[in-house]
Amino acid sequence: MSDSTCDEMQLLIQADVDGELPVADAARVGAHLERCPACAETQAQLLALSRRLREEAPRYTASQALRDAIDGAIRAAAPAPVPSARRARRSRWQVRLPFASSASFGAGFAVAASLGLFLLLPSGGVALQDAVVSAHIRALQPGHLMDVVSTDQHTVKPWFDGRLPFAPPVKDLTSKGFPLVGGRLEYLDGRLAAALIYKHGKHIINLFTWPDTNAVTPISSSGSRDGYNFLHWNQDGATYWLVSDVNAQDLAEFVRIWKRF
Repeated sequence: MSDSTCDEMQLLIQADVDGELPVADAARVGAHLERCPACAETQAQLLALSRRLREEAPRYTASQALRDAIDGAIRAAAPAPVPSARRARRSRWQVRLPFASSASFGAGFAVAASLGLFLLLPSGGVALQDAVVSAHIRALQPGHLMDVVSTDQHTVKPWFDGRLPFAPPVKDLTSKGFPLVGGRLEYLDGRLAAALIYKHGKHIINLFTWPDTNAVTPISSSGSRDGYNFLHWNQDGATYWLVSDVNAQDLAEFVRIWKRF
């Protein structure tokens, strides 16, 4: 590889490890890593550092008082909301900062910055669909797929203890044609999420899940993006996103099995 190509890739690899690359650039990085041992070693070192930070760095949960203060300050800086069905469905933490003018944007940013937190969360819908599909594609790049490798649900489930503020359900669906192969941590919708990895034939399936107190109704949605199918549903106070390149019928069968198992 030429020095100029590798210099560019060094920057892209860092962004890829942080999950900040668009799909096309992530694919380009993956192709380069297959041909360049030096850059592949750089990626391995960054992934090891990232894993250590996830596993060893202390985590602190914001108090309700701080959450309320941030929420109130951002709302006070925003213009009066325009009622709409779409806005009504947003979580109270999915606040769209005011971009109507440079002055209003500056006020909103200053409030968030003064509190030490600038929230950039997907507002659901298309944005979240793009995020989960992009997370699936990133996971398919070398070294990204699994933090814990095991076909045993009693190994995978305890691995999440202490790494997530919730206990994700882990089900072994081997007898149904969807064997569990491992899991990893993800960051989606402004929060930590569990990614459970299953296989169907030679295909990889990512099941993303996290608690959602607003997920009280069993809504579901499905679609495709960039050749990958996805399914979304709510169940037992949690939200689930299933992504794979398997056909839509097989994904629907996975969901039916998961709900009954």
